[in-house]
Formats: sequence, C-alpha cells, structure tokens
Amino acid sequence: MSFPRSSGILCHPTSFPGPYGIGDLGKGAYDFVDWLKAAKQQLWQVLPLGPTGYGDSPYQSFSAFAGNPLLISPEGMVWSGLLAADALEDAPDFPAHRVDFGAVIGFRHSIYRRSFDYFKAADTPQQRDGFAAFRERQAAWLADYGLFMALKGYFGGGSWHLWPRDIRLRQPEALAYYREKLEDEATYHEYLQWVFADQWSALKKHANDLGIQIMGDIPIFVSEDSADVWSRPELFQLDTEGNPTVIAGVPPDLFSNTGQRWGNPHYRWDVMAADGYLWWRDRIRHVLTQVDIIRIDHFRGFEAYWEVPADEETATNGRWVKGPGAALFQAIQANLGALPIIAEDLGVITPEVDALRLQFGFPGMKILQFAFGMENNPQYLPHNYDRNSIVYPGTHDNNTVVGYFNEADRKSAEKWNCLRYLGCDGSDLAWDFIRAAWASVSNQAVTCLQDVMSLGAEARMNYPSRESGNWQWRYTEGMLTDALGARLRELTEIFERAAPEPKEDEVTPAN
Repeated sequence: MSFPRSSGILCHPTSFPGPYGIGDLGKGAYDFVDWLKAAKQQLWQVLPLGPTGYGDSPYQSFSAFAGNPLLISPEGMVWSGLLAADALEDAPDFPAHRVDFGAVIGFRHSIYRRSFDYFKAADTPQQRDGFAAFRERQAAWLADYGLFMALKGYFGGGSWHLWPRDIRLRQPEALAYYREKLEDEATYHEYLQWVFADQWSALKKHANDLGIQIMGDIPIFVSEDSADVWSRPELFQLDTEGNPTVIAGVPPDLFSNTGQRWGNPHYRWDVMAADGYLWWRDRIRHVLTQVDIIRIDHFRGFEAYWEVPADEETATNGRWVKGPGAALFQAIQANLGALPIIAEDLGVITPEVDALRLQFGFPGMKILQFAFGMENNPQYLPHNYDRNSIVYPGTHDNNTVVGYFNEADRKSAEKWNCLRYLGCDGSDLAWDFIRAAWASVSNQAVTCLQDVMSLGAEARMNYPSRESGNWQWRYTEGMLTDALGARLRELTEIFERAAPEPKEDEVTPAN
C-alpha cells in the first residue's frame, strides 16, 4: 500500500529520560509524543518491543508476541493503583545518558514484584477482571510465555537447551509438573504483560489522538532462546533434541570475509504453509494491535534466505534457499486485508526481491549515508528515489550523521561527494541530511532523534558487529527543546510533510 507524504522520528522508548535507569512508558514518553505533535510530525518509529535477551538487543527477544517489561513505568503502576506510593522512595541513582542494563533489570524486577504482591493482596474487582480478560484474549501465546520465563528463572537464566530433557522437549508429565510448581512465577510474568499492554495501549491512543502513527518493527527471524521456538518446535528446523539443524545469517561480502552467523533457527515453511501460515497471521495481527505500520527487518529473506549448517563456525559454507515468497503475503492479506508494511530492502537485493516487494506495493528503504561512498550506489541519491519509499539520513544500525562524517577511516573523497551533493560546508551536517531527506520525493522521511540533536558517535544506538555495549543511548529532558521542534516543524511545512489542517467547517465545536 502507498503511504501519504509524511515525516517522523526514530526513537526507541529505552532512550527516553526518566529517573529509573531506562526510558519507559511514563512521563518521558508522553512528553516526546507531545513534542512530535508540536513539530508537526506524523510518524514515531520504534524498534521491536519484545523482552530483550542476549546482548540486550530488541532483535533477540524471548518472545515474538510479548512486550518488554523493562518499558513498564513504575510511576504508571502507582498512578493505576498497582503499586504503593512509597515503593519508589529509595530508588538508586542511575546514569542519565545511558542504560546500565545489569543494574536496571535487578531494580526494575524488584519493583515489579512488589507491584505483583500488592496486586494479589489488594486488587480491585475491576483489576481482577481486567487481568483475567487479558489472559483469555492472549491465551494462544501468554501461558507458554509465562511458563517459559518462569522456567528460565528456575533453571538459572540460561538457554532452554540447558534444561532437563523432559521439560526441554515438553513431555506432558513435565509440563503438568512445572505448571503447578511454578504457577505463581508464571502468573507474575503474565501479570507484567498485562501491565505493559495497558500502558502501551494508553500511550498509543495518546499518539493516535494527536495524529501520530507508530511504526513498529518485526524481525523476520526469532531468537533460538525464545518461548516461540520452545513452545512451537514443529515450526522450526530442529533435530529430535530441539537443537537447530540450520541457522540464519548472510554470506561473505565486502564487509566480512566470513559473512554473518546470526544463529536464529530457520522456519519450516512447508509446515507453516499447511495451515495457511497461521503463526505469521497471528504475529502480524498481534503487532498491528501495538503499532499502525510495520517495518519488516531483512525482507529479502522471504524471497530467498542464507541457510548455514548449525555446526559451522562461520556463515561461509551456507547456501541460498527459496523462501515462501508471495504465498505468505497473499495468505496474510486474505485474512487481514491490505498490509501497512515497509520492507527493509538494504544490502544486495536481487530483481526477484524487488519484484516481491513491488507485487504488494511495499515501500523500500533509502539511506542517505549510503549515497556518497565509492561503492557507486546511485539508488541512495535523492534525485533517484521513487515516491513509494521511506528515506532516512541513517538508522539505528548506522552511526549518527556527525559520527559518520567524522569517522577516522572515512575517505576524503566520500566527504567531498557528500558536501558537493548537499551544497554545504559541513558545519551543520546533520540538518543538511535531514533537509535532503525531507525535500526528497519519498512519501515518508524519518530521522533518528540523535541527528535532530546533531550528536556525534557517542550517541550511536547499535554497532551491528559488536556483541555488547549497544542499545544504551538516552537523552536527558533538557535536550528535547522547543527550538529543535520549531526547526523541524519549519522543514516539515516547507516540504509539505505536515498533516493538512482541518478546514474551519470540519472542526467539531466543543460541547
């Protein structure tokens, strides 16, 4: 489907300011959404919202359906009567500009457990009924997720592949035993999902009421250490002991002589096709209750994916295997209608991948930082864009614009190409990139908040080749200024990306 001309900001909720170590769905989130409205933005892009696992990455989640409990606002729990007002009085001091995940996880769960105990002791009939209704609505995945997380805690936090064989392979007697033994702990994790869903739904409604759509993110693959793989092993290429036989990655290229070995198990697409891709339909439907637009990461894997034997140490000895192609999206559309999907189509893309994307009208992505190198990528130069696309100065996987330009190994010729094309001297480069993106014909333009703030490499969100130290950037309250909003609003108005103002006769009089 085609999207109207618009613009917005990429900022994950973990980056919001706040007193409890990590951005959450409390005051910082609402202040950010209000700032978007004042700046006349129509889009807010977030990263995957699931509970983070290895390396604190939102792309390695314990569930494709659950929300990240670390995003729950403790203050919101107090406001909604799920936590005693004095529970937050002794909160420790946390770094203001970065997330210390180790400290945050321990503190947050100590607060959440107090909330759970408070709920069990003093819940109102309305709260009790609300939780029960949520458990019923989400029964297809919630009970397995709750038990999975309870088991992870019970067995020391390691991968489910390290559990005893009977529960690892979900033998009925073991499932019955542990469901009874860990009932309260499993219910705790279900409770957190209810609180997350309630807080996120309220924030999304606030954004939507202000004319802002939320763009979410679906990684094509799921984490090996996830409730999805443990609870639905028949959908993945696993051996009889539950271990992957083949895993995902990308082949060797200019950036890596050995490719990238991601480790995610591959789907059994033949099994998924047999029931009309029900799991994928459920996944898309669920995410569309959380967001308005979906960006699918690694879209090219639906046409063909790189399959690596699981016992290989690198991705070198893999092979291309055909994916489900159009059949998957036809099945989803037949069930859900036209899909508000954006395809992440970066890297080496074949004509077959382009054809699949164009068949369904999904916009592709353009990255300005890719336009000026010596690799000759004219498709990333704004004068070559097509309207049905979304342009970024850079994404969460790139350096900030200022950091990109200042990289020590950045060739002088690339800098010259950049300055010559943009017609600037480099003194305000982040905004020169934003202006070029906003001026382009792409229907959608999105920039990372770090570039609005003209920050350097210290504010980079993710280094794809680095296993730790990512996803930590936060801004403080004073950094999101009215002046920045006014500057962005001006560009948005100049290049006609603001939502049209309602005509006088269309405004509903106040009662």
